[in-house]
Amino acid sequence: MARYVFITGGVVSSLGKGLASAALGALLQARGFTVRLRKLDPYLNVDPGTMSPFEHGEVFVTDDGAETDLDLGHYERFTGVAARKTDSVSSGRIYSNVLEKERKGLYLGKTIQVVPHVTNEIKDFLAIGDDEVDFMLCEIGGTVGDIEGLPFFEAIRQFSQDRPRGQCIFVHLTLLPYISASGELKTKPTQHSVKELRSIGIAPDVLLLRSEHPIPVKEREKIALFCNVRRDAVVAAPDLKTIYEAPLAYHREGLDQAVLDAFGISPAPKPNLDRWEDVMDRLVNAEGEVKVAIVGKYTQLEDAYKSIAEALTHGGMANRVRVRAEWVDSEIFEREDPAPWLEGFHAICVPGGFGERGTEGMIRAAQFARERKIPYLGICLGMQMAVIEASRNLAGVANAGSEEFDHEAGVKRFEPVVYHLKEWVQGNHRVERKVTDDKGGTMRLGAYTAMLAEGSNVARVYGSAAIEERHRHRYEVDIRYRDKLEGCGLWFSGMSPDGRLPEIVEVKDHPWFIGVQFHPELKSKPFAPHPLFADFVRAALEISRLV
Repeated sequence: MARYVFITGGVVSSLGKGLASAALGALLQARGFTVRLRKLDPYLNVDPGTMSPFEHGEVFVTDDGAETDLDLGHYERFTGVAARKTDSVSSGRIYSNVLEKERKGLYLGKTIQVVPHVTNEIKDFLAIGDDEVDFMLCEIGGTVGDIEGLPFFEAIRQFSQDRPRGQCIFVHLTLLPYISASGELKTKPTQHSVKELRSIGIAPDVLLLRSEHPIPVKEREKIALFCNVRRDAVVAAPDLKTIYEAPLAYHREGLDQAVLDAFGISPAPKPNLDRWEDVMDRLVNAEGEVKVAIVGKYTQLEDAYKSIAEALTHGGMANRVRVRAEWVDSEIFEREDPAPWLEGFHAICVPGGFGERGTEGMIRAAQFARERKIPYLGICLGMQMAVIEASRNLAGVANAGSEEFDHEAGVKRFEPVVYHLKEWVQGNHRVERKVTDDKGGTMRLGAYTAMLAEGSNVARVYGSAAIEERHRHRYEVDIRYRDKLEGCGLWFSGMSPDGRLPEIVEVKDHPWFIGVQFHPELKSKPFAPHPLFADFVRAALEISRLV
């Protein structure tokens, strides 16, 4: 039976519960334990799949096709444990499950209430797979005191009482604000946050304190006294230069030891932190720099492309160089020549997205990279825009475009080189979709196999003839244009096993030009950089040395 660590937040949101959870998971792994991390979100959306990137940041996709919060990306990047559908749940999903059971008569006519029906549903979710690992780390989204989160807090309170004594602990992350006028760190917000938590029946075992300044012993002792927490369980969470410093920093502050002490695990196995020391060595002691332009449509919020930014950093680690990624709004290129904006970069990445806005700018960015021989990585929509660019400027399909844009506009304007995917094979069965289907969960989601052409650039990069990558899209490049495009030098170098769906394209007469329909960034880790990003940065490094 797993031991449970519940991570909650107080005072303000966005303090870094996800990062703290991921770092704690990495530290427990370093001591030889197995872990799994979960996220419980209070919002009423069933999942983030239909939420705007400006609202919620990127949508992280698991191998089994769940659309989840971006914190699951942190979990995977820090622990290497592949997330599953059962590692993410929202209030919307919980209520949906409860109402579905009520409609089926499974509650035998009882009055449906938050307690016990909603809380029981949450507890059932928490218990999934608890015999598989040593520790289950569960992050509760939002901040204590939020009305939306009350069912989750009540559920974890009940859950901790249902389990044998010593099987559950609570880690509470709060803010210690610094008042510059008085030169003081203020502990009162943390005291009130813990008071709020205790009022609903939860007493924190470990306090994790975010602060821009070092926390003096006096303040730690005060917090321990007034929050009824052991002195050595008051742990500082300082600001860091990079998120990958978190495991080492939290270990120095004693977070993992405090957690093990709370469980009474003594003597605790000594940690092996060689992996994280190597990660930091590659970051701190970089031997060069490359500049990469990320030309996208959600550049106002960097979290919309969080995994891409991190995967580029990992690619830099693999080459012992620092990647300076700069965000460029693709809409600019619909009004201006991209050359003055892009000439100073060593590589160009065009990421995914939905809708027509900004896509003509992405097409011009792909054209610039192809014609100027600049390394280009197109991901999902970025691959589709590269195909449309080649169709227009190489294959003579002047009005090439995507059915997605015609559907959006309500009129036919383009020859659909990219079309709405209506059916595909998933495992042993065929999936069918219509344009009129609900948006949530209806895309081609999760891990699918691709077969790589012998002698292709991607086959060299992967070192394999078959790969498995995660997808999230509902529009696909039309195979009917393959012969015409390959005759112009755009090679369909990766295909689905049945040969019907293009997975990868590359330009033959180019140093490095690859477009992929899937999302390789979702599987990259600092200690295991994704091969596409590692080779993309290598190609950028070669260009930088020629400049």
